[in-house]
Amino acid sequence: MRRSVVIGTGSALPRTVLTNAELAARVDTTDEWIVERTGIRQRHIAQADETTATLATDASRAAIAAAGLEARDVDLIVLATATPDQTFPATATIVQHNLGCHGGVAFDVAAVCSGFLYAMGVADSMLRAGMARRALVIGSETFSRILDWEDRTTCVLFGDGAGAVVLEAREESGEAPRGVIATKLHADGTHNELLYVDGGVSTTGTVGKLRMKGREVFRHAVVNLAEVLREVIEEAGLQTSDIDWLVPHQANARILDATARKLGMSPDKVVVTVDRHANTSAASVPLALDAAVRDGRIKPGQLVMLEAMGGGFTWGASLVRM
Repeated sequence: MRRSVVIGTGSALPRTVLTNAELAARVDTTDEWIVERTGIRQRHIAQADETTATLATDASRAAIAAAGLEARDVDLIVLATATPDQTFPATATIVQHNLGCHGGVAFDVAAVCSGFLYAMGVADSMLRAGMARRALVIGSETFSRILDWEDRTTCVLFGDGAGAVVLEAREESGEAPRGVIATKLHADGTHNELLYVDGGVSTTGTVGKLRMKGREVFRHAVVNLAEVLREVIEEAGLQTSDIDWLVPHQANARILDATARKLGMSPDKVVVTVDRHANTSAASVPLALDAAVRDGRIKPGQLVMLEAMGGGFTWGASLVRM
């Protein structure tokens, strides 16, 4: 059985931390208001010399080192981002150059907060098809560049960062083979106006700012995420109780709690980093995964469910045996 096995994880965060108290000095909000409604206490904000590509490069180096490889061993890079360094070329090609792993395949995926799940799905398919042997899958964002810092309903929610995993195509056998077991991805473009950026190259010629109708997004998120998680569990022929860890998109603590309740999953099985990182869009799932791997919570052989929903709407989930 050819499987895409996670053999290394890594992450990178900007050096500047912005706390709720510091943010409250800039906009009309309070630490109590933010924590009560979102669970966020701080976020990392990229400085001028920190970009989506530099963060992605640092996270990739950490993942490659954890895998015990050299950059030249990677022949596929799929980078998920909504905040690329340039309109083109793909930020993945910048990372490829930074790492020095030339000659392979490198491209970006745009699915906003679900981007890492989409990138994993694409990389997994290419590895299983024999188009590559080792893939670097990255989620990297600098959302602070597209925030309206006068809009307190959105600017308190987001942060910057990057996470990465190395996948290796392996022939797995036995009762509990490692690797990506099942992935389900969805999109519904009818909800564009609920979460979007009000700019674009072919429309306004500007980058634009993030706009969101939070209550409507919350409602859709809880329903869609619970449904796609059940789809993946059913596809894998398992039960919710078989899952060791849920690594969700870190959008809002309330969404995490509500999704776990809908699945009947204990909160103790949910990896939470939203308090430290805020919503880092495509970076949030790999950031949380790396945190739980490095602190020893996630162990080899365990079943880990990854899930996310983002603007578009896009959403998805992937079940992996580590």
